[in-house]
Amino acid sequence: MQYIAPLAKLIEQFRALPGIGSKSAARLAYHVLEMDKSRAESLAQAIIEAKEKIGYCEVCFNLTDCNPCSICRDAGRDVSIVCVMEEPRDVAAVERTREYHGRYHVLHGQLSPLEGVGPNDIRIKELLTRIGEGEIQEVIMATNPDVEGEATAMYIARLLKPLGIRVTRIAHGLPVGGDLEYADEVTLSKAMENRREM
Repeated sequence: MQYIAPLAKLIEQFRALPGIGSKSAARLAYHVLEMDKSRAESLAQAIIEAKEKIGYCEVCFNLTDCNPCSICRDAGRDVSIVCVMEEPRDVAAVERTREYHGRYHVLHGQLSPLEGVGPNDIRIKELLTRIGEGEIQEVIMATNPDVEGEATAMYIARLLKPLGIRVTRIAHGLPVGGDLEYADEVTLSKAMENRREM
């Protein structure tokens, strides 16, 4: 279908977002056009403001609007434990649990030799610098349970073990409420491997 130029441009901008296909992009574009002008301007302003005011924490590299971020400034956090994540959205997921009270380090990616991403392309050097400051005693590897995430966790663990740092890995397995019959072999294997005594 041929769209008029401004609508086509808006659809293309939505299509550039991850997980948005042609139909979803068109649906979003039409939704924006149906908004009243002040609502559309508020949406546009929120996007501009987010781009202008949000940056990376100078300590943990999580998203923040102040430096250091509120988590790194929080005196109630355990400074001896750092949870290593791939992306800022992973930090948000862990924070929603309200169970973890240490600090974070965001790598901004994972090792992927096939895509040309090596150790110098993610924030490993910065993690080593933080560990060199002496407060950190345990590093929790919370990278994704895929090939690249596992490789990243193993690479960092090998760097940290000689430094006398305790390196742990988050458990992987079946989600709560999941059915065994729908789980893939890798997930079931990890669930068996990470079993615990009752």
